[in-house]
Amino acid sequence: MHDVPIESTSPGDAEVLPKKNDGESYKQIDEVSSSLPFGRHIPFAAISGPVYVTAQVLVQQTAYALSDKIFTYTPERFDLDTALLHWSEQDVKNVHGYAPGLSPMQIRAGAGSIALGYMFSRDFDLKKRHVPQSLIASSAALRFLRPALDQLSLLYNVASPLVAHVAAVDYTGGAANTLNLDYASALGLADELGLGLVCSFSTHESQHMALFSTLLSRVLPTVHIYDGVVAGRETTRVIDTLDATALHQTYVAVSNDVPGTGHGRESPEGNLRRLLQTFNGELGTAYSLFEYDGHRTPDQVLVVFGTVESRLAASLAQALARAGHKVGVISVRVYRPFAEDEFLGAIPESVQGVTVLGQVSDEQTVADDTVHSILYDDVLAAVTFSNKWRDAPAVADAKYPRDVAWTPARMQAILAKLGGETTSASITAGGAEGPTDGRAVLSHPYIQQLIFWDADDSASASVPSVLSELMASDSYLNVTVGTTYNNVTHGGIRRTDIRTSKKSMEDSYPIEQADIGYVGLGEIFKDINVVESVKPNGILVARLSGVSDADLDKRLPEAVRKLISEKGIKLYLIDPRTSDDFKDQEGYESYITQVAMLKLVRPDVFEAALPRLAKLNGSEGLFRDISSKLDGALREVDIPESWSALPEAEKDSTLHHGLPATSFTPFDKLEHEPPALLRTWQVVAQGLAFKEAYGTEISLRPDLTVKTWTVRVKENRRLTPSTYERNIFHIEFDLGDSGLKYDIGEALGIHAENDEAEVMEFIRYYGLEPEAVVEVPSREDPDLLESRTVYQSLVQNVDIFGRPPKKFYEALAIFAQDDKEQQDLLALAGPMGATEFKRRAEVDTITYADILAEFASARPSFHDLVRIVSPMKRREYSIASSQKVTPNSVALLIVTVDWIDPKGRPRLGQATRFLNKLAVGDAVVVSVKPSVMKLPTTSTQPLIMAGLGTGLAPFRAFVQYRAWQKAQGIDIGSVLLYMGSRHQREEYLYGEEWEAYQDAGVITLLGRAFSRDQPQKIYIQDRMRQTIMDIIEAYVKKTGSFYLCGPTWPVPDVTEVLQEAIALDATIHAKKVDARKEIERLKDDGRYVLEVY
Repeated sequence: MHDVPIESTSPGDAEVLPKKNDGESYKQIDEVSSSLPFGRHIPFAAISGPVYVTAQVLVQQTAYALSDKIFTYTPERFDLDTALLHWSEQDVKNVHGYAPGLSPMQIRAGAGSIALGYMFSRDFDLKKRHVPQSLIASSAALRFLRPALDQLSLLYNVASPLVAHVAAVDYTGGAANTLNLDYASALGLADELGLGLVCSFSTHESQHMALFSTLLSRVLPTVHIYDGVVAGRETTRVIDTLDATALHQTYVAVSNDVPGTGHGRESPEGNLRRLLQTFNGELGTAYSLFEYDGHRTPDQVLVVFGTVESRLAASLAQALARAGHKVGVISVRVYRPFAEDEFLGAIPESVQGVTVLGQVSDEQTVADDTVHSILYDDVLAAVTFSNKWRDAPAVADAKYPRDVAWTPARMQAILAKLGGETTSASITAGGAEGPTDGRAVLSHPYIQQLIFWDADDSASASVPSVLSELMASDSYLNVTVGTTYNNVTHGGIRRTDIRTSKKSMEDSYPIEQADIGYVGLGEIFKDINVVESVKPNGILVARLSGVSDADLDKRLPEAVRKLISEKGIKLYLIDPRTSDDFKDQEGYESYITQVAMLKLVRPDVFEAALPRLAKLNGSEGLFRDISSKLDGALREVDIPESWSALPEAEKDSTLHHGLPATSFTPFDKLEHEPPALLRTWQVVAQGLAFKEAYGTEISLRPDLTVKTWTVRVKENRRLTPSTYERNIFHIEFDLGDSGLKYDIGEALGIHAENDEAEVMEFIRYYGLEPEAVVEVPSREDPDLLESRTVYQSLVQNVDIFGRPPKKFYEALAIFAQDDKEQQDLLALAGPMGATEFKRRAEVDTITYADILAEFASARPSFHDLVRIVSPMKRREYSIASSQKVTPNSVALLIVTVDWIDPKGRPRLGQATRFLNKLAVGDAVVVSVKPSVMKLPTTSTQPLIMAGLGTGLAPFRAFVQYRAWQKAQGIDIGSVLLYMGSRHQREEYLYGEEWEAYQDAGVITLLGRAFSRDQPQKIYIQDRMRQTIMDIIEAYVKKTGSFYLCGPTWPVPDVTEVLQEAIALDATIHAKKVDARKEIERLKDDGRYVLEVY
């Protein structure tokens, strides 16, 4: 292996810490991203031959080397384009002689449109017609990219080759919101749009498959997918890495042999076979479209798709085959085009049963026997209609949800089931555990496995990266290292898995039986079953400060102590404070931990490795000094016999048997806020008098980050009776000469102000000078300063009467002069005060001003107050008018938010209070926000609208617009309006207008649901179900669009009615339709739109 420079991200080679004894300085490792090798940048030119790298970097290198332009769609902190951005900033040239265009894009509706626009632009350089264009994305972006990819697939004969490199990763959603592998989205997209879909099985082949996918994109738009959670981010040594020149040479050589788009009459499957054959011949590889592993004459085979799934299943099948088990695994490398003959050829003739391990969206789909995985449908069709067997093998569907993390034990459980009788057409894989331990099947004596658990901001958090890079410097060793983060547990926990072996390692899965485990934070023992992850007779190292052996009974939970004893684990403690040599030397924790772990991990080369360790960080003298004194900081614990005699503890179901990943980066615990500065009026006057010299600009509400306009109240009219408990009002604004323009379905942002009287009362109470000037950096550009008076700030900017979060209590505690008040504030900010905090927030509705009055000893200065109190936020309301009908005004429909707090004080929502008291002629600052509520592209497409209460607002605009179209002689489609409220007499909002529009033939059907006007409650879904045939006609037959606006609670019921309509229509026409999938498709097409709150 040749030495590869890993770049530093700070000036010089590393961050420098002073040594307290003699002033000597030592360097430290500074990690940039877990997607980079050992967390640091690697030069583009250094990627060649044997090199330590991650799959993500190899994918980015391939795209950078071969592409004309790269569009990236990466969620925040996923770091899918970190290397690309670095090389682009350095203006690194690719094989075409220039730095490819790099465009980081947002993941939202319309994603992919700019990429399409670039390729089909009139200004596009036709000389680049055959140069690939690339997308870098996560699977979370696919549903937003779908419309663009759909359009591209129709125009592909005249388009540039396009390849999308997709990391299979998304969030689960819900309370846990952990990261999970998502292949189902890509499988569904490729199936529906006819895209190519290629999967990398490991980091070792990720560059080859990225290159192959780029070549396949000459035939059809192609998605290259790879593990985005574990395997894609692991650092490992790849032996046969191609540099940029070799990538280009291979691309050209293979391209010359296989025609691209629009050439020849060969089928996509035929082109695929030729492409792979030429590709293998050029590289000397033996890739297959479908890879078989396992017994030569198996009875059962498992078909899998996915990086970890493929490698793990293949390795287990090989191990089981050696033990005589007649099972095999077929790993799908290319799903689309699906080469049926190649697939059938990969299945041994002895096979009696085929099970498809197919990913689906969630547990509900797993439990639904009527829904199959996408991969299952292809396998079933291929096997059923084949003449390879006299009696075709049975095909079963082993579905599993996206949040399943595959481990050897779980995969072994699936393979073990193949030997039994499978009578069901579906096997639930989600929680399967088998009788055989997959960890034992895959155990290898030549692999050493280490797990590090630590706080993500610990001084020793970088230790695993340093040790892994140190071990990687041994040319005879192969090292694999991967890090995941959980930002929820204990404020941020980091887990790092390290494997070392003299043989190459391609399998990727969380370590379950480590030789050595390290715990850097004692509290981790309470949440994670770390002892279970250490193998019997292994080593567990814990960093526990100031703990004697006698104190361990108090610091380690009973179940932990018993398991340590039962498994015969050696327990070591690292505690520099117990040694006089290290007691007073802060900042050395990382170095001491590095030396201690090196001694335990590699005792055979310990002394010889210290100079190499010093090349990475610290200094040789420092490490030699620590080594000579290490016995004072590292000690082995004599396990008391009493630990083995402890009673069997009940299994704690709350303990994690791993670390559910929630992020790829540490939790940023610091809030970086610019300081506020108080200035005199003279300073501001100078800026106003000499604008050019001071660079002063005068702006309407410069604190706001959106474009704003000033409008004036034209009408403020209550719609409900004054005696009715709910105040719902119509407010209309005159646009005057403001120039404000808005589209159908958009929302109006109201930049409300605090009540002037309450502000002055707070100013007097707090002892502030209302006319004093406060100067704060702009939110958009910290180099620009904005000046406002204290009074202006409290009226327009500072949410002093808003609801404070926990962090405010913690921030305020710093200023408390009274010890008891300080402790009370800290308690409210911590776990012990959770119940009281919830009561204050939800029952008492306490404000920032209330807290400042309650804890009188805490008096931050005004510039500190501005820093710790949240800024006021605009409140957005759906626009209830069409500018085609009312060109000089804009209308809103609003319900007043009011309540009585436990002290008997009447409370009002800030925005509705502000709007309620506005009189005709009053000025208001507003902004416009785009919305998902868009009308169909053609006027004849029907509208089906469901609005509850003030959710009718956007539909008033819709109906006004359709009425305007009809008046212009434009044909319009049917309009079905369903409205819901409590009582017709009090809440028939815009009732006369609706009836007038119905009489005029604009509204086709008016479904009114007044839930409390009769003994039995009638809701909006009931009215929809009563008119289901009208919905079928408008929604299904005439391709209408459905909209729901209002609270979230009716969404499941309303969606169920739509599914019933789709299913009923399918039954009438003898068609088989999955109503749930159809709703998802309609959602992607913009024909199922929700705006709920």
